Amino acid sequence: MRPDGWYLTEDVDGFLVRAGDFLRSRPGPHVMQLTWAERVRARGAEAFGAEAPVFGVLERGGEVEATFYRLPPRGFGLSPLTPEQADSLAARLAALGHCVPSVSADHVTAGAFAEAWQRRTGATPELRDTRLRLYRLGTLTPREPMPAGRGRVLGEQDLEQVMFWCGEFAKAVGEDVSIDAGTWAGTRFADKRYTLWETPDGTPVSVAGMNPLIGGQIQVDVVYTPAHLRGRGYAGAVTAEVSRAALAAGARDVVLFADLANPTSNALYQRLGYRTLTDWAAYDFSHPAPQAG
Repeated sequence: MRPDGWYLTEDVDGFLVRAGDFLRSRPGPHVMQLTWAERVRARGAEAFGAEAPVFGVLERGGEVEATFYRLPPRGFGLSPLTPEQADSLAARLAALGHCVPSVSADHVTAGAFAEAWQRRTGATPELRDTRLRLYRLGTLTPREPMPAGRGRVLGEQDLEQVMFWCGEFAKAVGEDVSIDAGTWAGTRFADKRYTLWETPDGTPVSVAGMNPLIGGQIQVDVVYTPAHLRGRGYAGAVTAEVSRAALAAGARDVVLFADLANPTSNALYQRLGYRTLTDWAAYDFSHPAPQAG
């Protein structure tokens, strides 16, 4: 048995052996932990850059209590932490000389870690403007009547169309990512299954994606309708299609994130049967300059 405290590793398989049951016990709050650990496992650590990913597990009495992950140069993603656990993590990372450029987690955990990291290192936290809400599907209640048209699952032959829609989505949400045939495999968009909503004449008007089934859970991720086509029910229709497909694929839980600054999308997801699980926050840190001499 390891001594109590935070255990850090670059071995994603070892991390999942150690923490997998813990993460799967609450897949909703652990959605980002499960998703990124699986991506590293499936693609290999080298797919994410020259610096190795880092995973962490907090154990007490042989039981896992919390986890984190980092894929440099990205920041840290945390499982739910108490203030004491957040402080112990900040102390451990500071003692090891880790740089924490940013942190994301449920809003309580993110705030607790931001305070602890500032206390331990003098870094100044700044809360990002984008605030997210994590929803979990209760009973799916598709809008009736659906808009005219149908959902169509996109396959390998539709890669050009998939890349176009993901590029439009990325621009709309401000993601700084290059999406083309050369970069596609390394993006977070490449491992999803996509569905288009098409009008009766075959015109694509809205897209939604879903991540692979992980820990009994599927995350709906990427829901996009061009601005000039909004307000016609297309986003609701394609989200309902993907949510139904996720349940048919065996998901016990279906989750998605929504930007709290967009009341239309939040209201849409709630009408479809999604219920609030937790709010999400991210902090960026500016660190004090080292003293000269």
